[in-house]
Parts: sequence; C-alpha cells; structure tokens
Amino acid sequence: MNNDIRNLDLNLLKTLDALLDERNVTRAAARLSLTQPAVSGMLTRLRDYFADPLFIRAPHGMVPTVRAHALAAPVKRILEDIDLLLKPIAFDPQVATLTWTLAATDYALKVVIVPFIAALKTQAPGIRVRVEPVEPRQLVSQLERGEIDVALMTPYSTPPELHSRALFDERFVCMMRANHPDAARESLSLDRFCALEHALVSWDGDRFRGVVDEALAAQGRTRRVSVSVGNFLILPDILAASDMVAVVPQRLANLTEGMSTLATPLPVPGFTKTMTWHERTHRDPAHQWLRNVLLETSQG
Repeated sequence: MNNDIRNLDLNLLKTLDALLDERNVTRAAARLSLTQPAVSGMLTRLRDYFADPLFIRAPHGMVPTVRAHALAAPVKRILEDIDLLLKPIAFDPQVATLTWTLAATDYALKVVIVPFIAALKTQAPGIRVRVEPVEPRQLVSQLERGEIDVALMTPYSTPPELHSRALFDERFVCMMRANHPDAARESLSLDRFCALEHALVSWDGDRFRGVVDEALAAQGRTRRVSVSVGNFLILPDILAASDMVAVVPQRLANLTEGMSTLATPLPVPGFTKTMTWHERTHRDPAHQWLRNVLLETSQG
C-alpha cells in the first residue's frame, strides 16, 4: 500500500466513487465521460495504491471488497468537500456581518464614503465600515495584509502593481461664502481672481503652491495664497469668516452649505478619483460587491 498522498490522483478517487456506485466498469466510464480501458487502468492503479483488489467480478457485476466498503463513505465525503471548496463563495449582503476598511482622504470621505454608507444601511445593514487615512508608502503592504480592503486614490498616486478602476472625473471651481462681494458676479476675470486673497488645501510639497499656481505660471501670472491647510474640513469655516476664496473640487463645493461657486477664469486640470485594491481580493464575491456599490454610489 502506498501511504504517500502526493501519489494519489484526485481522478482516482472520482473513479473509485463511480465504481462503488455503479458496480460496473462500463457504466462508471460513461458517468465519468471516459473510455472503458481508461477506467480499467485507473482501477488497476487503485488496487496498487490500496493494496487490495477492491472489486471482485461476479455474475451480476462487481462486488466491493471489505476494504472498498470501508473507503466508500470517506471517499464520497472528500469529493463533496473538494466540490464545495471549488464552488464560488455565495455572498448575501442582507445577512453579511463583515467589517470593511477603506482608506480615503477627507475629500473622498465626504464625496464617496458618505453616499456609500447610506447605501449600505439599506442593502447590507450588518456590514461595518472603518475609514483610515491614506498612507501612500504603506498602502501596498496594508492591502496585501488585509488591513485595508479598498483605497480611494488618483491614477498618478496608485502603485502599478495594484488593481484600480475610475469612479468619476472631477473638475475645480472657485468657492467663496454666499455673501462674498464677488459672489453675485456671473464670472471672475483673471485680474480679479489674482487680486483676491486665496486659501489653499495642500497635503505635501510646497504648502503655498498647487495646481492652480502651475496653471497661472503658464500664463505669467501669480495669486496671493494667505492660508494653507492640510484638509478640506476647515476650509468652509475659513471662507465663511473672510473674503478669501479657494479653488476646490466641484463635487465638494456642491455639498458645502453657505457657499457660492464660480468658474475659474483659466483652465485648471482636474483629476480622476479611482478605487484601488489588491489581487488577493480581486475575485472575492464580497469584495466585488463592495466595489460595485462604491462605483454605483459615486456616480449617482
């Protein structure tokens, strides 16, 4: 008898199971979509592996030996377990009790995560969501270890080894308090725009220079940035208490109460918001559902 499982072909177990059920090589071959000689060859290998004849020829078919009878239930159970292992995992959001961790900036938190959570409350009430800040240098390892399920990024900041999909394209507008002296204007001239005092949201690099300043520099112009903050959350309060203006993503401006918006007087490159995930969760039904809901709610 060969006790090394590495030498046992799974197809041999399927053949043994069919022979135990059918008690006939021809019928077992038909059930397995194999030829009769192929099944006979597998039976020879099974006899060698288990050191037992397994089946004895009789006038009305094949009679299992005591050893074959003992193998019947374990073999069927093993095949059923393997079949279950290979079947896609079903995911029912209505009864799921998972916890998902998303990485997002404060902008994505308000624009993407808030409507996503609202959808979860009706579609998947048992799912919990934890939101972490985006840590670009640790992102790949966090996704790899399962510490984060999906990160909300932009294409230029997404590591190439990760999966990603665009959620939407964003453009910039000029935002100010609703009763700002310039709020009633139909548009801002470039001169007036440059003369105004600006607040800027900056996460890294030059804290008082951003994409707007690059666009102005291309036209030989500059603006006066008096305040630089690290997130969008405090920005409306700053604008509400002053005559400053800020160039912000339009979706965020639309969600901010007490503010007015005007088009920027010069083209300012926008950005694409994407979701990013690791190969380890790429085919998981639950994660696929998560990504679909993020896509639907961000475009709604």
